[in-house]
Amino acid sequence: MDSDKAAVTVRIAGDDYTIRANTEPAYTRKCAKLVDDRIHEVRLQAGLIEAQKAAILAALSIADDSLQAEAKLEEVQESLSQQAKKLAQRIQDALPT
Repeated sequence: MDSDKAAVTVRIAGDDYTIRANTEPAYTRKCAKLVDDRIHEVRLQAGLIEAQKAAILAALSIADDSLQAEAKLEEVQESLSQQAKKLAQRIQDALPT
């Protein structure tokens, strides 16, 4: 086992898990809280469903959020790239020849 990994115990959906990760413990706790909160939201919306089904629906919801954020990031990067090209062209056009 990698000695750089920090062990953190977190509670997700009422169960304790010891997570070993190469990240700061606070980050691991933040990730676990996101998962726990999403499972809780799913259970509130869906009513009494099995823990495994709630976890899968929560994972799908988190995956959807992630994919939407990636798509938005790509849009922003493309927009910034286009703006930078236009600005570079304006600067080039303004320089004496």
